[in-house]
Amino acid sequence: MTSLHTTDLDGILPLLSRGKVRDIYEVDAKTLLFVATDRISAYDVIMANGVSSKGKILTKLSEFWFDFLSDTVPNHLALNDNSDDNLFKHLPAPLSEPKYRNQLAGRSLLVKKMKLIPLEVIVRGYITGSAWKEYKKSKTVHGLAIAQTDLQESEEFTTPIFTPSTKAEQGEHDENISPEKAAEIVGKELCDKVATKAIELYCVAKEYAKTQGIIIADTKFEFGLDEDDNLVLVDEVLTPDSSRFWNAANFALGKSQDSYDKQFLRDWLTTNGLAYKDGVAMPEDIVTRTKAKYVEAYEVLTRSKWVE
Repeated sequence: MTSLHTTDLDGILPLLSRGKVRDIYEVDAKTLLFVATDRISAYDVIMANGVSSKGKILTKLSEFWFDFLSDTVPNHLALNDNSDDNLFKHLPAPLSEPKYRNQLAGRSLLVKKMKLIPLEVIVRGYITGSAWKEYKKSKTVHGLAIAQTDLQESEEFTTPIFTPSTKAEQGEHDENISPEKAAEIVGKELCDKVATKAIELYCVAKEYAKTQGIIIADTKFEFGLDEDDNLVLVDEVLTPDSSRFWNAANFALGKSQDSYDKQFLRDWLTTNGLAYKDGVAMPEDIVTRTKAKYVEAYEVLTRSKWVE
C-alpha cells in the first residue's frame, strides 16, 4: 500500500500547520480538522518516505484512549461518533469527493479549538532513554534529584515523575526542562495542575496496559484550556509515537528494552550514520518492520484486529 506523506485539500479548508505527523486545517472559528499522515520522524527529523496506514493506526489508537480516559479528563474531540460517514457530514461537501476522501478517511478527527499549553508533558514511570543517560552522569532526571539510589536501567520509579520539555516548532528540537522552568513558562498553578493530571492519566493507562502484557515506560501528553480554563487533553494519546511501550513478557531489568515504536528506524539511522540528517528515505524492510510494531501495539492494547 502507498503511504500518505502530505495532504492537499486544494484550499477547500485553510491549512494552519504541518507537524511531524499531523496536518491541521481550520473548519470554522471553533473547530479544527486533524489529519494524521503516514509521515514518521526520528531524532526530530521527518523521513522522506512514510509508513503506510501509520496515521490511521495512530488515529484509531488515540480514539481508544480518549474514550478510555474520558472519565478522568475531558478531551478535544468535537464528535461523539468519529466514523468516516459522520465526519464527512460535518465537512464541506467537496471533501467527500474521492480525491479528498482518500486522503482523509480513517485518519481524521474533528476537534474543538483550545488554548494550547506550550509544554510537552512527559511522564516517566521507568528510567530509560535520555533520563537514564542523565541519571548515570548526575543521579538526576531533568535536573531533579532522584530519591531512589543505585537505580538500574529500565527500573520502575517508586512514583512516576513529571519531566516536561519545550514544545518545539517543526525542524526544531524539543528541550528537556525542569518542572521549575515549566512553571516559569506557564505559571506555577497551571504547571502543578498539568503535572498532577498527567501523572494520574499515566497511572490509569499503565495499569490497564499491564493487563494486556504491555509496560508503558513513559509517555507524552499535550493539554489545552477550554473557554472556561478547564484542562483538556489534546493532540494524540498513548500511541507508539508519543510513548515507550515494552513487552512485559520480555522485560529484563538492567538493560534497554525492545519497544513497540520507531526503534528499528532509530537503530538503522544510528548504524548508518544518518541520525539528525534531512532527506533520508527508509529501506522497505525498515518500513515493514516498523509498521508491524505499530499494528501489534494497536491490536494488543485495543484487543481489536487491525483491518486495512
